[in-house]
Amino acid sequence: MSLRSPLEAALFVAGKPLATKKVSQLLGVSLEQANLELESLAAELSAAGSGLQLAHNEDEWQLVTAPENEKLCATLVKSEFFGELTKPQLEALTVIAYAGPLTKPELEQLRGVNCSLIIRNLMVRGLIGELQEVSELLPQYQVTLEFLRVLGVARVADLPDYAELSNHQYITAALAVPPDATSSATN
Repeated sequence: MSLRSPLEAALFVAGKPLATKKVSQLLGVSLEQANLELESLAAELSAAGSGLQLAHNEDEWQLVTAPENEKLCATLVKSEFFGELTKPQLEALTVIAYAGPLTKPELEQLRGVNCSLIIRNLMVRGLIGELQEVSELLPQYQVTLEFLRVLGVARVADLPDYAELSNHQYITAALAVPPDATSSATN
């Protein structure tokens, strides 16, 4: 079985640098095999004139856009950054503000849909951030100071009806059910 497809998928979904050791674990191969696959993918993308390239620094690898597409990507990111928030983005942001910090599965448990792209877009805008706790397996997301600044509040507890909504029985009950116990989230 080819490792190319799962390697590309892992690099794409990660959205951040992955260590060779992590790639090795994800693919179930040796460090040497993971490194060979990464090097091969980097060379293939470069030779093919792809819009993507595999950036490599020390022991970390990340799938990034090719430099010649910088203007196009900047235009796209700018439209995402300055455009209005969509209804799903507003819903997710509200849930994170009132019930956060939350992991991605917890957010999906509350909303009932996949939130990968929404989380990415809210992070790009600087409205939520990743809280990486060493003791936690998954990162948790919380609103940022930028979010508070935009809303004109000094702290999350100053949001309207925060005391009532942050401890709402629906949120408490929904988070008490393990994500695996419900049907899989869809877009």
